[in-house]
Amino acid sequence: MKFWKHVWLTLLCLAAAPLARAQMPDPPGQVAPGEKPRHEAYLFAHMLHGDYWRLYYSVSLDGLHWELLNGGKRVFEEYRGHADICRGHDGRYYLIGNRGDHRPDINFWVSEDLIAWEKHSDFVPDLKHVPDYPKALPRIGAPKLFFDEASSQYLITWHTTHDLGQTDLPEPYWAGQRTLYSTSKDLLTFSQPPRKLFAWDMATIDTIIRKAGDFYYAIIKDERYPTLEWTTGKTIRICRSPSLLGPYSEPGPPISPNFREAPTLIPSPNGKAWYLYYEQYPGVSYGLSVAATLEGPWFQVAGYQQPSWDKYSLPPKVRHGAMLPISRKQYDALVARFGKQPAK
Repeated sequence: MKFWKHVWLTLLCLAAAPLARAQMPDPPGQVAPGEKPRHEAYLFAHMLHGDYWRLYYSVSLDGLHWELLNGGKRVFEEYRGHADICRGHDGRYYLIGNRGDHRPDINFWVSEDLIAWEKHSDFVPDLKHVPDYPKALPRIGAPKLFFDEASSQYLITWHTTHDLGQTDLPEPYWAGQRTLYSTSKDLLTFSQPPRKLFAWDMATIDTIIRKAGDFYYAIIKDERYPTLEWTTGKTIRICRSPSLLGPYSEPGPPISPNFREAPTLIPSPNGKAWYLYYEQYPGVSYGLSVAATLEGPWFQVAGYQQPSWDKYSLPPKVRHGAMLPISRKQYDALVARFGKQPAK
């Protein structure tokens, strides 16, 4: 009896061994033992499902595993919008938002330490006189902010829809979205009127701009509804340009599955990979794609559904926002101020 029990257990172990070996390897970009990280820590400024438009913080030391701060409570009551933060011309941090898509103004706050924010300015884009965009509707969606060190100017991007007229496209409001922009040297005065960022004509939202090497990269959500005729709909795609204001290439192939939005990008701790996060909406989960360069190729990392397989994790109910590298000193200050106690 003991012999057959031993045989049975051996067979079970042999059957399970291939499954154990099938475990996905850890994502590239992490710091090797004894290696000094190029990027010590990260902040994720975001909203939560059930409290849309409001500001919450999560932090990470490896860009993969995130912890919610402040017991799951808001970190700045005044804020409204889809949070995006950049470090600006004077070394301070600037936060962009808006009070609602139907409101005419874009709002800016400034901070020395990412903890205390104060109002900086407001900007009302002239949507009635956008060149080559005569049917723009008075709507401002998800404004984003990028500071270009090469030209010492800010690029403010957002999406505004237009009247498509007679159309059989599904979701015409979203199919009409185009990415507009204005520029500024100080976020006090702004270029007017706004202009379309892309020369090609395609529905885009949630556009963020990043620079790597000699190129600028526009990371977009393809906002057409997915169909057999438009299979790339509702995916994250990337365009590039040698200049901040373009012209940008036509979008590359999808980096994410369909029905993903709100991309945000960080360099890995060792600086040898890129981590691109995006939301599976509405508030279902976050996906992660990884590449050595922004040119790709990209692959998707396992996470969220099977804890034994997960290679990254975010707090429950996390929604749209922006990630950025911070120093370990800044990380420690944020944790000291807000605490990492779990949400109740």
